[in-house]
Amino acid sequence: MSPAAPAPKRRAVNNLLALAVLSYLTQRPMHPYELSRTLREHADDRSIKFNHGSLYMVVQQLAKAGFVEPVETSREGLRPERTTYALTDAGRDELFDWLRDLVAEPRHEFPHFVAALSLLAVLPPAEAVELLRRRLERLSAQHGEIRALVDDTLAQGVHPLFLVEEEYRLALVDAERRFVEDLVARITDPETGWQEPWARFHDHPEDPTP
Repeated sequence: MSPAAPAPKRRAVNNLLALAVLSYLTQRPMHPYELSRTLREHADDRSIKFNHGSLYMVVQQLAKAGFVEPVETSREGLRPERTTYALTDAGRDELFDWLRDLVAEPRHEFPHFVAALSLLAVLPPAEAVELLRRRLERLSAQHGEIRALVDDTLAQGVHPLFLVEEEYRLALVDAERRFVEDLVARITDPETGWQEPWARFHDHPEDPTP
């Protein structure tokens, strides 16, 4: 039996946006506005949900934890003051420890589609099949968009190393398409399909077995 994955470490700032901030501060000190612009320029908003407010809050949390520190405050014209932050030694240690943990240790996550699948029997089978086929269409469109993004970016001379997260997305989309196609086939197979017992379950909901 494989050993169970260790429990995630309790971190002073447990937010993936904080991990991205620590990573970019290894390049040079930056103020939050510059960090936000850099995150968007590198399309990190495709992987990490954030806005200006959440970014400023995370920077403050990192400063409180001792992972970053203010090194300069400046003002340009009528713009608000901007505080530039630098990575501390503790922040660098946290970055590498956290990243190593995320790369090496699988985590139990809670995808929305998995939740929907666990409750799929609530829907009538015909509707479930229609929705799954609609999902397949959207997955195909998503695959095309990601493939075009990867190809266009590679054509600009960007090293594939900086696109591994998009290649991972492609792999996930491909795997999900295969799963959904197989699921639709298992439901609709004329000889062994699940539609008849599933429909009976909806006709007689007091019977717990579809």
